[in-house]
Amino acid sequence: MDLSALADFNLVAAHGGFGRAARASGRAKATLSRRVSELEASLGARLIERGERSLRLTEAGALLHARTGPLLSEIAEAGAVVGGGLDRPRGRLRVSAPLLLSDTQLGRVAADFARAYPEVELEICAEDRFVDPIEEGFDVIIRVNPKPDERLVGRCVLRDELWLVAPPDLPRPDTSAASDVTPVPAAVRWTPRPEEAWQVHDGRTRRAFAPVPVLRLSSLPTLRDAVVAGAGAALLPRSLVGGDVAAGRLACWGWLEGPPTELWALHTSRRLVSPKVTAFVAHVATALSTDLSANR
Repeated sequence: MDLSALADFNLVAAHGGFGRAARASGRAKATLSRRVSELEASLGARLIERGERSLRLTEAGALLHARTGPLLSEIAEAGAVVGGGLDRPRGRLRVSAPLLLSDTQLGRVAADFARAYPEVELEICAEDRFVDPIEEGFDVIIRVNPKPDERLVGRCVLRDELWLVAPPDLPRPDTSAASDVTPVPAAVRWTPRPEEAWQVHDGRTRRAFAPVPVLRLSSLPTLRDAVVAGAGAALLPRSLVGGDVAAGRLACWGWLEGPPTELWALHTSRRLVSPKVTAFVAHVATALSTDLSANR
């Protein structure tokens, strides 16, 4: 396979057309078209369906782009590192992160990273959907309790707990025994299933509370705002409400029993790990652990 022609094909595929690829690269449109045609001839497969106004990858073309695009990017990056003589973070870095983290903490973390590594062009996409980093071109994906994937490696950047918090003026029910299940007015996340009892520990005793929903809300920041405004008790991440508890805006009645919630920063499992990926993952882990320690 002609790697030069393969690079031209991936350039066209990434930009969605010969014209856009030509403008982005400064290459002649006719040259790119000829090189892709030569690659198709050598492989004996059509890679691109050419319409009058649109371009579409065939099934074979989509597969080739998904498998070889990231590899060629790594080769180019390795060449840039060697050519520059320095193994330092630089270049474009695309990150997919959960909405809650993006809305509450990642803006400041990203700004600090940009100041520390000015040669990195950081792009963060906030979304909760499943993301395939290889097919969608992400260098790092940050996910909550991710399922094992042999294609991905990474590190846990945060271990969080769910705290049962309430407005300070909401009387905490006094249970006579640990086996009692005590009703409490609550703000809860919307779910089609009935609310289960909250089994919490306060460092001394275990208690069970039965949430009586006053509000059902879909977002955790909105839920936190409602509880601060006096809506009732709620289960919320310590990373989100630790500052409120420390400031006296909320009271903590205990924490949910069970394993902590883990936030992982993941990247592809190839041996060549980009300096920008290593730097970003380390930066996020340090920043989030510092924030959590400050909210204890």
